[in-house]
Amino acid sequence: MYRLNIWLRGHPWVRDLPLYALFVFMRPMSAPPGVPHAVLLIPYLFLLPLFWRRRYPRIAAALIIAGVIAQYSTDVWAFDRGRGDLALAVVLFTLVKRGDRRFAAVVAGCALALDIGWAVVWGVAAQNIPTAFLAGLPLHIAAWALGEFFRAREKLTAEEGARAELAASEEKAQARAAVAEERTRIARELHDVLAHSMSVIVLNAEGAKLIRHQDPESVDRTLDTISRTGRDALAELRRLLEVLHAGEAGRSPQPTVTELQALVDQVSTGGRQVDLVVTGEPAELPASAALQVYRIVQEALTNMIKHASADATGRVEVAFGPGGARREVRVEVTNSGGTERPAPALPSSGRGLTGMAQRVEMYHGKLDTGPTEDGGYRVSATLVLEDAA
Repeated sequence: MYRLNIWLRGHPWVRDLPLYALFVFMRPMSAPPGVPHAVLLIPYLFLLPLFWRRRYPRIAAALIIAGVIAQYSTDVWAFDRGRGDLALAVVLFTLVKRGDRRFAAVVAGCALALDIGWAVVWGVAAQNIPTAFLAGLPLHIAAWALGEFFRAREKLTAEEGARAELAASEEKAQARAAVAEERTRIARELHDVLAHSMSVIVLNAEGAKLIRHQDPESVDRTLDTISRTGRDALAELRRLLEVLHAGEAGRSPQPTVTELQALVDQVSTGGRQVDLVVTGEPAELPASAALQVYRIVQEALTNMIKHASADATGRVEVAFGPGGARREVRVEVTNSGGTERPAPALPSSGRGLTGMAQRVEMYHGKLDTGPTEDGGYRVSATLVLEDAA
């Protein structure tokens, strides 16, 4: 049924066939005696304008009005009133449905005038002028009402189609935004994981090269650190690639705050001293917030590896704060200036501070970064956790 309706919309002339049949087989109201049958066929000329009523509705209406005037002007055709009224009703319906109400009002006025004229001139023969006048009025009113109904229905259908297209467009836009957000998140994760791991590996490799003759055992420990860090980086990279291909379902457990000590230990190799101070309990801390704390500390330590001198010391302080409706988690990572000349700077993407700012912004917090008085550097971040209830 649905396909039939679609096909009929594309072939409107098929729907007009019953109407044309009505014009052909409609019997005249009466006919004068002795009138040739060829003359009685002249009213069928109303069909010709109706063929073009959709493409040229005004021209069709004008031709039909002219035909009705000619019909009502002679006693040969005047009593075949039905075809004229029906043709006027059809073009009136077409004009109203198309929204051409002004011209439709002109046609309706002409139809009313023609009904009055027919009632005055020919209604006497029917001995009932009021009835003759009102005979065609319901048909014209119904044609106007049907035109308004079908126009409103088409307008509603068009609006529903537009809303459906808009909803589909919004859904696609949301999908693209979600994809872009996920790509940004993965890019940030890749930066944090690889930048930190590669920095630790480079730092320890250079340190091992310097002390390979003085302390061979320390070199072995350093190489173990390089191996462990590289394996962890590969595992993180594999996890992110699984997320990229499999989506959310492929995500393995994220790093948590309980792994901060292992993170600090990676940086403490090679003679650099980094202390970790944790206050409060991370109980009931959302997994996402725990991940942001871990990544902020990781990025701050990465920056220290890249830019601080080899003898610079560091300190990581994490305060989880008391639980409740509003909970603040504070992270502060500082490093001293050191006395040695800093090693050549490692390549930097420039996204580290931006990534930390985005992580803090997720929790309506605050990020402060800048140099300290002794030539070191300080990163301070506050995450605000509010109870949704």
